[in-house]
Amino acid sequence: MFTTALQAPHLTHTPEEPYDLFEAIQELKKKLNAVILAHYYQDSDIQDIADFIGDSLELSRKAASNDADVIVFAGVHFMAETAKILTPDKLVLLPDLNAGCSLADTCPADEFAAFKAAHPNHLVISYINCSAAVKAMSDIICTSSNAVKIVRQIPENQPIIFGPDRNLGRYVIEQTGRDMVLWQGACIVHENFSEKKIVQLKIAHPEAEIIAHPECEPPVLRHADYIGSTAALLKYVQASASQAFIVATEPGIIHQMEKREPHKRFIPAPPTNSCACNECPYMRLNTLEKLYFAMKNRAPEITLPEDIQEAALRPIQRMLEMSA
Repeated sequence: MFTTALQAPHLTHTPEEPYDLFEAIQELKKKLNAVILAHYYQDSDIQDIADFIGDSLELSRKAASNDADVIVFAGVHFMAETAKILTPDKLVLLPDLNAGCSLADTCPADEFAAFKAAHPNHLVISYINCSAAVKAMSDIICTSSNAVKIVRQIPENQPIIFGPDRNLGRYVIEQTGRDMVLWQGACIVHENFSEKKIVQLKIAHPEAEIIAHPECEPPVLRHADYIGSTAALLKYVQASASQAFIVATEPGIIHQMEKREPHKRFIPAPPTNSCACNECPYMRLNTLEKLYFAMKNRAPEITLPEDIQEAALRPIQRMLEMSA
């Protein structure tokens, strides 16, 4: 992980710290000329204070196109790295440096390098949920929003490595008919949804549509009425005539669904056990208080070696060009 080893400050209230964090963050935002980017899986308070909310593709575009001096990225580490790659001259802050990604962790750069070497002449398409070092070894980056579109643009005689998410890779294979070599990585949240409990929910709520993210395992996707990226799921519930939905992705998106469709009902898909494992533990490390302190202290900052930054920029730019 290429970051400065700065630890988050002690997050207790002191007399000189504000009680109204929303107001304090707005003041700091003006002072720093900062923009706050937040993923749909963030806590609802962070979503409400953010300037832009989106999935990985939308936030990549916002990172590349804004005129702020400081980017505060309320998401996970690989997302903040992507923002730094796209805006190397800007200060990029992540409220909690420990906000990593279970999927990115399943794909260590050295192991991926060996995997790539074992499959010469393959084009490498990497899901954006990977480290900057893995991006630097890739030919094209994709997101769940554009993976199918990008693969369909690759000549049929060109062999492809797709990583690191095997479930998204399987879904892309089904949609495109391409025979790709898959890295066997997975997201702990999307792999933890219980097919049995989803079926039980559907029996209890026969009027509800099941909507799912393509990172879910095939048994869950088989029950889905609609499969799409986080942003696509949000658009779908707005367009659908259905009044109830069983949502098989991180439940942070339900905050936006309820805001846009307050008269519809959204039921989070349950995990395999009784824990809150349908919530991403890394996304939830960011809090409104940590966001405030990150802006106040201008840290923790995301930094990257120049060679990694330059090499990772090319496949991200190709993604943005192919997604236009």
